[in-house]
Amino acid sequence: MPSSGRLRSHARSDSSATRPLQLQRLFHRNGPTAPEDPLDATLTTEAGQLIIAGFDGHTLPADIRDALAEGRVGGTILFARNIKSPKQVAALNSDIYAACGDHPLPFISVDQEGGRVQRIREPLTRFPAMFEVGAAADSDLSAALGEALGDELMALGFNLDFAPCIDIFTNSENKVIGDRAFGRGPGMVSRFAGAFSAGLTISGIIPCAKHFPGHGDTRLDSHFDLPVVEHDMKRLREIELRPFEAFIRTGVPMIMTAHLLVPAIDPDHPVTLSEAGIAQLLRVEMGYGGVVITDDLEMAAVAERYEIEELVERSLRAGVDIQLICHTADKWQRAYEHLIKLGAADARDRERIRQAASRVAHLKEHWLRPWEATEPLVSADTLRKHAALVQRVADSVGSA
Repeated sequence: MPSSGRLRSHARSDSSATRPLQLQRLFHRNGPTAPEDPLDATLTTEAGQLIIAGFDGHTLPADIRDALAEGRVGGTILFARNIKSPKQVAALNSDIYAACGDHPLPFISVDQEGGRVQRIREPLTRFPAMFEVGAAADSDLSAALGEALGDELMALGFNLDFAPCIDIFTNSENKVIGDRAFGRGPGMVSRFAGAFSAGLTISGIIPCAKHFPGHGDTRLDSHFDLPVVEHDMKRLREIELRPFEAFIRTGVPMIMTAHLLVPAIDPDHPVTLSEAGIAQLLRVEMGYGGVVITDDLEMAAVAERYEIEELVERSLRAGVDIQLICHTADKWQRAYEHLIKLGAADARDRERIRQAASRVAHLKEHWLRPWEATEPLVSADTLRKHAALVQRVADSVGSA
């Protein structure tokens, strides 16, 4: 866990019996939209916990601040567009925590993988691409890098990292994954991504394994189009799914879906929107009981084919818990409103929302703690130690 200097004491019950009350407390009682019916209030607060939203700028915009205060979103994601300096991002994350008031703490997330997917760079550590980390073939080094990266994130106020990428780099034409993968085989990816994830966990950062069921053998980039993976189930079980099976066995707290069409799983729907892919394969057959989050619902693979309301509806019914909406305020607001509409109109959707919110509440109760920035955010000595780890990777790869 992170050093005690960054935490305030915060007593939380692990009893599931307290969760409905805790979820109701998400609702801002003095808010302008407070419903009279307590059951409606519970739906309102549970639905908000199922959205992580992005925004523009280096400061917290009013719409996100209000949504956090009223429980209409459960967290935020930051990108390079939100980050100017370590001090600035720590102040921004402090504002995000403060905006929640008495509500459950927010997810404050980022894509910080290392290599080319690294939102926070100098003056903090530039971590290597994970393909180089896998090539170093040292589980202890991989774990140490995960812990170092997590420590820097924790120092700035983050608590959730959308990493590691556990896709397998089996297609040399795949540019979207490429050197983000830990290797070209399921054993290598499972071993070294698993060690890296363990390091994140030690630092106190929630790891999120991605992109289920495996984005490593695609030619198209789902940011711009819908990739199709033509492998049969035998191949998928032997290669693409094996790292996810390993991570599920070790209790990974969160898995991110991929916007892929995999006809062997579901010929009609991208996996993010597929009951066969999420509810049946991931949850029932593979036994995953943790939190499932979409990749960004504004990526062209799905956004050009479905309106946000249909994306929310299909993904909820598929078995997804959290909707990740990274850019447009109108879309996360419409997503929230549609979740409320679904829960009010259909008992099965209401139960899906309740179950998803319960999984999110369980994750937050066990992982999130209040945070305050300390000076220095990351000491010069710490940065020297982290640079030495990066150099060990370079030396190992160079001598191989």
